[in-house]
Amino acid sequence: MKYDYLIVGAGLYGAVFAYEAKKRGKKCLVIEKRNHVAGNIYCEEIQGIQVHKYGAHIFHTSDKKIWDYVNQFAEFNNYINSPIARYKDELYNLPFNMNTFSKMWGISTPQEAKHIISEQIKELNIVNPQNLEEQALSLVGTDVYEKLIKGYTEKQWGRECRELPAFIIKRLPLRFIYDNNYFNDRYQGIPIGGYTKIIEKMLEGIEVRLNTDYLANKGELNEAIDKIIYTGMIDQYFDYKLGVLEYRSVRFETEELNVENYQGNAVVNYTEREIPYTRIIEHKHFEFGKQPNTVISKEFSSEWKKGDEPYYPVNNEKNDILYAEYKKLADNEGKVIFGGRLGAYKYYDMDRVIDAALNVCKEELA
Repeated sequence: MKYDYLIVGAGLYGAVFAYEAKKRGKKCLVIEKRNHVAGNIYCEEIQGIQVHKYGAHIFHTSDKKIWDYVNQFAEFNNYINSPIARYKDELYNLPFNMNTFSKMWGISTPQEAKHIISEQIKELNIVNPQNLEEQALSLVGTDVYEKLIKGYTEKQWGRECRELPAFIIKRLPLRFIYDNNYFNDRYQGIPIGGYTKIIEKMLEGIEVRLNTDYLANKGELNEAIDKIIYTGMIDQYFDYKLGVLEYRSVRFETEELNVENYQGNAVVNYTEREIPYTRIIEHKHFEFGKQPNTVISKEFSSEWKKGDEPYYPVNNEKNDILYAEYKKLADNEGKVIFGGRLGAYKYYDMDRVIDAALNVCKEELA
């Protein structure tokens, strides 16, 4: 059977493209090497709780067009992301705001907080930050850095802050108001009943083959199609012939607990280096669950190696130069369009993934 498009990967990018192509009368085949659709936004129901299998995903955007688009496929609740940071036995609100500063220094006014931070920055006298540590210290001072940034960042990247480039932290927003809403975006929420339903709705009436690895079945798959939308790793597509791009991976330890409420918040970051996980997610709080039990996931950040699940690209200078070389190869592939987080080697929020997919649809399906 002939198809207009083969879509490699049943995540958000691939599903948006498939949905838009089908709407325009195109015949699509979607293949996915995992045993489920929805990629990293996949949710699995455990004891009535939607568990974010591959880490917390909170939809947020300031783009009304994207918000209206995604609301076609699900009803969203009014969840607001307000993570807590735990340093030893001290609990702080994130992002850094007046609740954080009040707890840290026993103060109550923005003027007091600004004074303490500017005095700490002045004492350090860092004129030209050479690494992430110096960059962060020059933005937020010693206390916030030591308690809430240093250990967490070192766990996340697997190296000392002094060894990480300064540009990773371009800015660290300090809010001198009592507001714990992590995002500045106008629209925010969690789809009621989980993200998987959104992707299933997008893929209705489209042929989907799970447990199918494109690169292992390339020959026979390519015969039946006119064009490919590829959302896998761009370097793997080219058999790593220019070198291997770096990624970070994440491992999850998920437990069902016989308690109603384990930590009182959906997201608690553990910011000291000695605790091996970066954060604990308590999934029921995303949908204000009242179940008698709970499900938690501990997240462990790790160096990616071949065979691991790649989560986010390490966009430093070395990798960006290598990606640019792969991009040249990709541009010459003719009937292949590379997209999504892995195909574009870019850390994307969900709204940007949808936007990127819709832009490709506009060009490709016009």
